[in-house]
Amino acid sequence: MITVRGVDLRVAAQLLLADISFTVGAGDRVGLVGRNGAGKTTLMKTLAGEARPAAGDIAVTGSVGYLPQDPRAADPAITVTDRILSARGLDEAVRRLRAAETAMADGGAQEKAMAAYARAEAAFQAGGGYAAEAEAARLAAGVGLPNRALEQPIGELSGGQRRRVELARILFARHDTLLLDEPTNHLDADSVLWLRQFLLSYPGGLIVISHDRELLKATVNRVFHLDPQRLTIDLHNTGWTKYLEQLRLDERRRQRERAVAERKAAALHTQAAKMQAGANTAVAAKNMARRADKLLSDLEPVRRASRVAKIRLPAPAPSGRTPLSAVGLQKSYGALQVLNGVDLAVDRGSRVVILGLNGAGKTTLLRLLAGREQPDAGRVVPGHGLRLGYFAQEHDTLDLAGTVRQNLAAVAPGLTDGEVRNVLGSFLFSGDDVDKPAGVLSGGEKTRLALAGLVHSSANVLLLDEPTNNLDPASRDEVLGAVGSYPGAIVMVTHDEGAIESLRPDRVLILPDATEDLWSDDYLDLVSLA
Repeated sequence: MITVRGVDLRVAAQLLLADISFTVGAGDRVGLVGRNGAGKTTLMKTLAGEARPAAGDIAVTGSVGYLPQDPRAADPAITVTDRILSARGLDEAVRRLRAAETAMADGGAQEKAMAAYARAEAAFQAGGGYAAEAEAARLAAGVGLPNRALEQPIGELSGGQRRRVELARILFARHDTLLLDEPTNHLDADSVLWLRQFLLSYPGGLIVISHDRELLKATVNRVFHLDPQRLTIDLHNTGWTKYLEQLRLDERRRQRERAVAERKAAALHTQAAKMQAGANTAVAAKNMARRADKLLSDLEPVRRASRVAKIRLPAPAPSGRTPLSAVGLQKSYGALQVLNGVDLAVDRGSRVVILGLNGAGKTTLLRLLAGREQPDAGRVVPGHGLRLGYFAQEHDTLDLAGTVRQNLAAVAPGLTDGEVRNVLGSFLFSGDDVDKPAGVLSGGEKTRLALAGLVHSSANVLLLDEPTNNLDPASRDEVLGAVGSYPGAIVMVTHDEGAIESLRPDRVLILPDATEDLWSDDYLDLVSLA
């Protein structure tokens, strides 16, 4: 159980939430909603104990499992199975079992080795034993990790696969309360359906941030809405569908109440104006005016629509006919070959979508094209006039130690400080926001900052890796509109069917086979499966 009493949340000098209180217990499945930057991720980190509230108290009973938006830096040498088992401490028991088995097989100090084996086996069985290993494998399969990945080192996995490992690990731990920040990122359609069923049957408490409306509709029985204008959190003890209906009804009620109050106040002010000139009625006129003012002051403040970033991608610089191409690209991580013989020609203004299952090498290919990594064989060929813009799904193009303002200034050195602030304002970074370290931003805010850098790049080839991840619906629509109207070349990796529809690709590259084809809507089925 988590109990929050009178908590204030701040990021640097900015107050996000003031004097909030709530309780989440077993069986509560809470959808935490609000626009990007409202404080959802900050609240989650605070509930998880990774940040401290500016005021108030948070009491936690039982264990809490936290899945952040960005995967944690697990030891790249450990296997997927050991990483999942480590949630219950079973990885160490398994290692001791293996060491004892090796010692017994060597034939020396048998008695000591057998005693070590007995101790390791007792610890292993206490944590669930072989049934726990089977459970870990079942959870891994549920989130879409193939059997062959279970014995792979974490360092050989893609970013999407690493996040699946962390999700499986959190679910395996059997925590009393789960805090999940965008758990469906990088999941294919089957894994999303599996996760919905898992969360529905989860006996503990749950708080989830998700822009997957279908997940919220299927799983949550409470909705907490963060309102940054009022610095508060509205608690709705109802499911997602009823919450949306209640929002509509509340807004109609507020409009009716305001209309009635404004009519009454106008009538009182009109009557007061007529009476204020008379000596015998002046006092009554003042009282009428006060009543009119109180009628208006007692109304709930007008709730302004959330601002949306205005995103316009850059006018592309002139280029040759084929500004970017790749020939025979090969890339391996250890013994795992990710890419083998990939050829690609990106013509001026062309639109290419890269499809494939998680781990097929989609992100790796974009990193090679962007020059972030070097191929083991083959080459990337920059054409005449190439200006490259790269959006990384892990936001590793950002300097997390630098401020928001410093990040944009670094990629747009021609802008004055005032111009940098104006650009950031159009991406919803204003006031003290521009001096926040990029490392404290939510996933949606990092996405907006990275896109702000692209806008001033004059790029004629954009490499976009999951550009709609972590965005609220309004911001996602802005990004998709910008993609649809951009006249330069785009190479995109995405799980978002709406992004494909906005891109209107003319070609598709399917990995790991490196099969290239003209685009057909028949390939849309592969997008959700990817």
